Amino acid sequence: MHVSVLRLSLLFAASALPVAAHAAPVVIDVRGFDGKPLPGAVVTIETPKAPGVTVRGPYMIEQRDIAFQPHVLIVPVGATVGFPNRDRVRHHVYSFSKARKFDLKLYGQEESRTVLFDRPGVVPLGCNIHDSMSGFVFVTATPFAELTDQAGHVSITGVPPGTATVRVWHPSIRAPGSTASQPIDVAATGFATTFVLHR
Repeated sequence: MHVSVLRLSLLFAASALPVAAHAAPVVIDVRGFDGKPLPGAVVTIETPKAPGVTVRGPYMIEQRDIAFQPHVLIVPVGATVGFPNRDRVRHHVYSFSKARKFDLKLYGQEESRTVLFDRPGVVPLGCNIHDSMSGFVFVTATPFAELTDQAGHVSITGVPPGTATVRVWHPSIRAPGSTASQPIDVAATGFATTFVLHR
């Protein structure tokens, strides 16, 4: 599916969620230009009131069944990600991303390599041996970042009330950075909406 859009449209909003002012949830459903749920999209909430990110881990993308699993991994700035090889064949993992360029030479089954991601941005992954393999590390400087489920749904807790910006990233979005954004106003009781991507 290709989503050729440049903006988000707010379909509906509700702000009657029973939570404390300091822990407002943002509940968002994301739909593609065809109106269907968009799974595997990264939704981030940017607000000047956000605390700094915390690196916990462990963070890992396995090479299993000639694929990167998970396909998209969200990590905070400063995270180290492991790339273990679970396949019987060797892999050569690399990225040419401006956010993090790296080249992990051939390594075999049950061997692993690590990469430090110290800049925000989207880091596409590839394998020099298997062209069909693709994946992404989404490096974020906000603690409010989640991946939509199969229903295109995310629920992000702890968002402080006030003005904020919702950004939706998906590799099929035909826009700068494969990202669409929309300002929102988070009430003390939270925020719920459906965003529809438009052409």
